[in-house]
Amino acid sequence: MGQTASQLGEHTSLVVLPLFAVLTLHASADQLGVLRAVGQAPILLLSLFVGAWVDRWRARTTMVLTDVGRALALGAAAVAGLLGWLGLPALLALAFAVGTLSVVFDVAYQASVVRLVERDQLVRCNSALEGSRSAAQIGGPALGGASVSLLSAPIAAASCALFFALSFLSIRRIRRIEAIPARSERPPRVRQRVHEGLRFVAGDTVLRTVCLASAAFQFSFAAMMTVYLLFLPRELHLSGAVVGLTLAAAGPGALLGSLLAARLPQRFGHGVVLVSAAALADGVFLWVPALHGSSAVTVAALLTVGFVFGAGGQLVNVTAMAVRQAVTPDGMQGRAAATITFVGMGLTPLGSLLGGFLAEQWGLRTSLLVTAAGMLLSPAVMAVSPLARLGRALPAPRDTPLAAGRREVP
Repeated sequence: MGQTASQLGEHTSLVVLPLFAVLTLHASADQLGVLRAVGQAPILLLSLFVGAWVDRWRARTTMVLTDVGRALALGAAAVAGLLGWLGLPALLALAFAVGTLSVVFDVAYQASVVRLVERDQLVRCNSALEGSRSAAQIGGPALGGASVSLLSAPIAAASCALFFALSFLSIRRIRRIEAIPARSERPPRVRQRVHEGLRFVAGDTVLRTVCLASAAFQFSFAAMMTVYLLFLPRELHLSGAVVGLTLAAAGPGALLGSLLAARLPQRFGHGVVLVSAAALADGVFLWVPALHGSSAVTVAALLTVGFVFGAGGQLVNVTAMAVRQAVTPDGMQGRAAATITFVGMGLTPLGSLLGGFLAEQWGLRTSLLVTAAGMLLSPAVMAVSPLARLGRALPAPRDTPLAAGRREVP
């Protein structure tokens, strides 16, 4: 319940801030690229350190504190907006603050799963939790687009703050005590723990491939989404509410992808599912530049594209997360998740800047086609790697001194 509320607040804010910049502040393509890059910069700057810290913190405490921080930041933004102070500089500061806290929450959330369930339950658990994220993807973009169009950006920001407050109230009710290192032990330096995480991921073929494929996708996707958020209102002349609706179409698709992720890998093999689902999800955006106008046919096509992308993308997300958790020992979960986040999503700020630059120089339609084609690098990387040959059974954790986790009694 808490994770669903948190994801709903996050997906709403991811639409509210760019749409407010485009529709209210009339931000240029370059400015939108900067706004998205600033919100994504904490992934590059902080992920590795967050992973080292999370491995020694209780995940519940970490998640509730980040929820409080995001609620306060967006609540302050709502007040500033009502007072007429919510300009582009304030949006940049808000995007960076929310992005920082989201990085901490996401790493802690991924580490908490392994601490709460058995390894043979990982696929089903991730499928259920990603299903709740899918529900947030359904409501978040639609709510964000409608709030900005029909009400105001301050009201939209306030609704995001309420979701994070609900997440705080829900997650703090978890009563299971997690095992963490004894306080009497002197922990290794943060830099050493970060280095251990990097060495562990780099030394595992499966995790290394996941990193590279994720980096190729996230860089191209960030560039494509910057262009896409300009293409829909300016080239196709869609309203903010319709833009939110088309983005929300990924939610029902992601819900389907979560359900399929609980069955397809065990039937066809994890590698086959990862490559084929990624190729389908990423390739579907190649059709978008061919659309013209704001007719019902155009909107229906965009809804279909979003649904297919959501289904395939979620199938990849759940499957890849289960593989990563299965090959990673408990003592390395936070650092492994943070390292993959750092490598996989660390290039997103540069991708967003590139998207804004291409939109200014090449035009929206050509830029959208080029960036959408770039997303196909991800399934190509997986197809030529050992990851594509993973069978129906999840691999066992790699036995390495770096991965050795302390065994404590909860």
